[in-house]
Amino acid sequence: MTKKLYYQDAYINSFTTSIKDQPKDENNQWYLILEETAFYPTGGGQPTDLGTLNNRKVINVEEIDGEIRHYIDEPLESLSSEVAGEVDWKRRYDHMQQHSGQHILSAAFEEALQFKTISFHLGKEMLTIDLDVEKLTEEQASEAERLANRVIQESRSIETKWITEAELSQYPMRKQPTVTDDIRLVIIPDFDYNGCGGTHPRSTSEVGAIKILDWEKHKGHIRLQFVCGNRVLMQLHQKNKLLKELTGQLQVPEETMSSVVQRLLEKQKEQEKTIEDMKERLFSYEADELMNEGTRQSDYVLIQKAYQNRPIQELQKLAQHITSEKEDAVVLLVVHNEGKLQLVGAKGTSPTVNLKEAVRNVFPLINGKGGGKESFVQGGGEALMSKEELLQEMVKNV
Repeated sequence: MTKKLYYQDAYINSFTTSIKDQPKDENNQWYLILEETAFYPTGGGQPTDLGTLNNRKVINVEEIDGEIRHYIDEPLESLSSEVAGEVDWKRRYDHMQQHSGQHILSAAFEEALQFKTISFHLGKEMLTIDLDVEKLTEEQASEAERLANRVIQESRSIETKWITEAELSQYPMRKQPTVTDDIRLVIIPDFDYNGCGGTHPRSTSEVGAIKILDWEKHKGHIRLQFVCGNRVLMQLHQKNKLLKELTGQLQVPEETMSSVVQRLLEKQKEQEKTIEDMKERLFSYEADELMNEGTRQSDYVLIQKAYQNRPIQELQKLAQHITSEKEDAVVLLVVHNEGKLQLVGAKGTSPTVNLKEAVRNVFPLINGKGGGKESFVQGGGEALMSKEELLQEMVKNV
């Protein structure tokens, strides 16, 4: 089995070793098996390390049946000489900060509030833990966050230890390990005892800080989002930059930002309502104009028009408005939108024409489809003819 240097010392980020094998997996991807490695494979909620082996990019590391596979972007030409490994230290140290921060925050929630963590995910930008509770208040989140940051500031040691299943009873475990052999404990004395296979710093102080960002209900639990270490500074930088841009654009100080934005939103709602009212009036005027242009047929008034670049929803609304006002109207509307032809047909209560039957032969002319009922149809297809020609086909079939 490959010797795991990351368990001897999580701070090892460069090493030399010999190659045991260079096979392909079932997906025809090359990977290396090494005598020893500092590359941490995906597992326990922690993402894999990345880096290089003899300047070949390591694109993934997995442990499968006790075999650590180092997937590389292209195979090595010689397997006889030693291989030099370089772990992406920035990525590794970030994972160490985040993973230890998760241990600390989960322990803080359990110690302060008796809220257990049932799952955790370490993402590229933030972490989440699922708490076994149905709701969480601001006061509770702040209490756990304060305790977690106090543990960080106290610079407590983070220790690792290998034990047997029989020795488990000697430790106040936060959660029982899922393995029974070669159990690895990550310990913050007098605070947290946790079975874990991840990489961690030597001291809580290296976690830097923990900041809870938000939480939401998720499948009957609370899913909490947070960041640790250098990610806290990144979040602060991004949010400060955004706030600075907004204060400049709105020309208001930070302390009044919330009330100013609230007033703007209220004003926007008023304006949107005014616009909708004006649109309704315009639709009414447009409908009246179309009704005046209608032509009398045997038992109905035919109202027809072709449009360019107009939402079909507006045509639907126009047709419905006209037929609600004029019971003897038959309305046929066509629009050409970005290489497509669309049509709407509607009638009032008195005409005997069946629009669904009438336009059945129209849709094949544009390789289209549509449907509806006797009094209202709609559909569309390809622009194989002009909008005026399609309108005339509709009129002819009606």
